[in-house]
Amino acid sequence: MIAVDTNILVHAHRADSPWHEAATRALGALGVARWAVPWPCVHEFYAVVTHPKIFDPPTPIADALLAVESWCASSLQLLGETSEHWPVLADLLRQGQIVGPMVHDARVAAICLQHGIEELWTVDRDFSRFPALRARNPLLQESQRS
Repeated sequence: MIAVDTNILVHAHRADSPWHEAATRALGALGVARWAVPWPCVHEFYAVVTHPKIFDPPTPIADALLAVESWCASSLQLLGETSEHWPVLADLLRQGQIVGPMVHDARVAAICLQHGIEELWTVDRDFSRFPALRARNPLLQESQRS
């Protein structure tokens, strides 16, 4: 199963993003196959798109909620921590020498690994710190095909 990171969701949601069309096509390419989003990415998506210092104008609350609800109504599976979360996360923190805000990415990676995610779609290169998780930028590959 493919998991999708916050940044892909934001680009697909925000029509003013220069990556909007590519992100929308990438999500559309998932078709009816099961895909996943870790819960921390849902929280981050909402925080980013509704933040007035990030977007002017920010996404209205109702529209941000509707975006998440529409994904939930598709073949989306939301992923959370399991009982094995701490050992997996602790290993990633040690191996990647993770400190400070990078713990968010480690948390996302740990959740993906716990659920057997085959690939995480993200534009964030920081996920390369977690070699156990295959990360790919579908927008970059998309733009190279165009």
